[in-house]
Amino acid sequence: MGLTTSLYTSLSALSANSEAISVAGNNIANVNTTGFKSSQLRFETQISQTFSEGNRPSPDLGGTNPLQVGLGVRLGATQRNFANGALQPTGINTDLAVEGNGFFVVRFADGDKYTRAGTFQLDSDFDLVNPDGGKVQGFGVDPDFNVVEGTVTDINIPLGSLTIAEATTQVRLAGNLNSDGDSATMGSINTSDPLTDSSSALPATAASLLDDLEDATATDLFSVGDIITISGAQKGGATLPDHTFEVGAVNTTGSDANGTTLAELGAFLEDVLGIDTTVGGGVSVSVTGELLIESNSGFDNGIELEPSDIIVNAGVAPTTPFDFTQTQDADGESVRTTFVAFDSLGAPMTIDMTITLEAKTAAGTTWRYYAQSEDDSDLDRVLGNGVLSFDTNGQLASVTDGSFTIDRLGTGAASPQTITSIFDDEQGPVSALADTASQLSAISQDGSAIGTLVDFSIGADGAINGIFSNSELRSLGRIVLASFANPNGLVEEGGNLYNVTPNSGLAALVSPGSGGSGRIVGGALELSNVELSQEFINLISASTGFSASSRVLTTSDQLIQELLNSVR
Repeated sequence: MGLTTSLYTSLSALSANSEAISVAGNNIANVNTTGFKSSQLRFETQISQTFSEGNRPSPDLGGTNPLQVGLGVRLGATQRNFANGALQPTGINTDLAVEGNGFFVVRFADGDKYTRAGTFQLDSDFDLVNPDGGKVQGFGVDPDFNVVEGTVTDINIPLGSLTIAEATTQVRLAGNLNSDGDSATMGSINTSDPLTDSSSALPATAASLLDDLEDATATDLFSVGDIITISGAQKGGATLPDHTFEVGAVNTTGSDANGTTLAELGAFLEDVLGIDTTVGGGVSVSVTGELLIESNSGFDNGIELEPSDIIVNAGVAPTTPFDFTQTQDADGESVRTTFVAFDSLGAPMTIDMTITLEAKTAAGTTWRYYAQSEDDSDLDRVLGNGVLSFDTNGQLASVTDGSFTIDRLGTGAASPQTITSIFDDEQGPVSALADTASQLSAISQDGSAIGTLVDFSIGADGAINGIFSNSELRSLGRIVLASFANPNGLVEEGGNLYNVTPNSGLAALVSPGSGGSGRIVGGALELSNVELSQEFINLISASTGFSASSRVLTTSDQLIQELLNSVR
């Protein structure tokens, strides 16, 4: 009976050690498999044959121990080693590695699977997938490129097809305003000729360009359809764009019963010269029909207008009907800067900003900014103005009306567009200290022209940062990681994939860096954590156990043969 039992005992040892050799062989076979986790086989004893359970001591005899004979060995468990493998840089931005305990989540038709192998690539739909087509999961973004956490979706990186264009909402300015300069004054230009017809019963502002304006020979200066061109006018030393004005006909039944009036021409000049009438300045008409042009205060708001800058019917039979006289120069401390902003379609808009010194008081200095743009969709280039107050240390104390609007009607873009001027940026706030001259510059704005996604990078927190051709950066999503209460409870499938079991617990999907999931390393892969020296030791140990067990089998067989021979 004992010899037969020893046969089966040795057989169990042979089977167990052969499985140990298989496990070691599998580990060695996957020594170069990306993200592979080595396994170890754990043995345990099989049942034992009990001949006596033992007795307790008595007054006459001592106690006896249980008498048992083991009946072999069996496989107890396979334990997977989830320690991190070494990281190998690849330089491929779709290759990812996890440094920690988390797993990438890939979605197949039959559900989610989990992997440590970050060998990913983009398919024809720009989805990030593993070699078997499983789609990598993560958090998506809203239309404003903000990551929407909580909703897991396929990671999509549309290289070469995604375009962006964003409207400017803020512009940040920096510099120093020279508080040692003079307070700004307004400039003025007069015309003394032509005058309105003395026989006209109309007030000068309603005087008709057709019937009431005459030269020294009493000849009408304008006719219906005349084109008045303003060209070469300067503001703050910069030449303003050309604009035209058409003299309209008399309509006896409408509001323009006198045709185009001198006041209407004055309003046209206010618009094209960029005079902000809300803070003084403008074009007025005297009782004798003179035009008075008053600029806003400050040197950089000063207007220069020569008689030849206003031409009637240029190129046909040109005339210069107005004789301008500079009666007062715009003067005082001011500074001007120009920056480019963008509308909602990504179209560039050039905006001029002028700041002038308005007053000096015991509380500090007061300045006013003027925003203007030729890209405003209506004729008026004035966008708005606001007040900057500085304390006695030259530090910005307050800003009134820091936002201005630009019209974009007829362009297809959102209109009106509001832009906020930031004068107190942490990196370089505007100050008002004594200097030789004022300096002002726009250091940044948040809009952008059209740009195409050309590249991307993936950060340690799983954030996918898209790089566009216009140098803008936008978030494209965030890769999630799965963590498990018992990773050893996962069942291994082919293709470096794992699936959940009742004992692994459900996957907790978190952002990398939280929940003990670890961080992501972009442009790298995790190597196998197989330790070859340990596997060779395991092979030697298993083969030794196998050989020893075979010797038990041989010895039992020989004894049985001796027993059989003894009865012949």
